[in-house]
Amino acid sequence: MTESRVEDLGGIFTLRQGGITRAWNGIQYKTGLAARNTTAKKLSMNVATVPPGACAYAHIHVDFEVMLYILAGRVRHEYGPNLEQSVENGPGDFIYIEPGVPHEVLNLSDTEPVVAVVARSDASEWEQIVDVPSTRRPVREQEG
Repeated sequence: MTESRVEDLGGIFTLRQGGITRAWNGIQYKTGLAARNTTAKKLSMNVATVPPGACAYAHIHVDFEVMLYILAGRVRHEYGPNLEQSVENGPGDFIYIEPGVPHEVLNLSDTEPVVAVVARSDASEWEQIVDVPSTRRPVREQEG
């Protein structure tokens, strides 16, 4: 993994061409800005890539909001109780996910990645994400 350097310019922080620093739940995240590399208290932002055919298994965001802007690819969010609702989005679409909404993210293409800018109202980025049951999640992950 490549860690990118954040420049603290005295009240403005700059990150130039962040590299991939984290893979989580089938998604690769490009280094962004968050509490770990700025003085942010309530906000984080990065770029997420969902590989072709991949699924980010069902989860919820505890006490924080998420907004996405789709740069490339087509994605389906299955959401709500038992993941019974769904919505599809593509390039140019904005998405808002309320705190606590169970959702699963699916790349609809077997050949092209989904790329999205992700903004969270949580500067910690990862600490408040909780897995929820999914029929797609491998059995050993559900037991672990």
